Amino acid sequence: MGNFMGKALDESFNKNKKFMIEMQSIQLERQIHMQDQMRQRMQALQVARARELFYWWAAFYTVGLVGAVAVARRTGRRTALFPFFPLTFIVGYQADLAYGNKLERIRAEAEHIMRSETELLEPPCGVPTTSGIDAARHKLSDEQRYTRKVRDVYM
Repeated sequence: MGNFMGKALDESFNKNKKFMIEMQSIQLERQIHMQDQMRQRMQALQVARARELFYWWAAFYTVGLVGAVAVARRTGRRTALFPFFPLTFIVGYQADLAYGNKLERIRAEAEHIMRSETELLEPPCGVPTTSGIDAARHKLSDEQRYTRKVRDVYM
């Protein structure tokens, strides 16, 4: 009779274990999808921001250039056009970021860095460990306890 109960418990335990593993796998998959959707949303916001900034730069550049050309025609001095030379690069960069394939080039460079230059991706002092986090937490709570005691003594 005891052997029968042991087998039933083992069978129930194994079923429960499989169920828990399956649920953890589903939860992990959901978290991965959620993080990917959040990344896509953030990237879409960055592209939208770049496009909005491009509109402002292009409007400023166009109005300024028209004014500078008018001044250059009236006075005969072409020096009024010189400030627009560097602005051309800024507007071009923003246009490439907003409507060109700049993000694809950035992504390709990031993939190259991840494959070939992994030492650049190491966090300072290495990856945090649970023991290091606990030690910092205990140190902080000890410091807070000490400052409360010192403040209470002097007040």
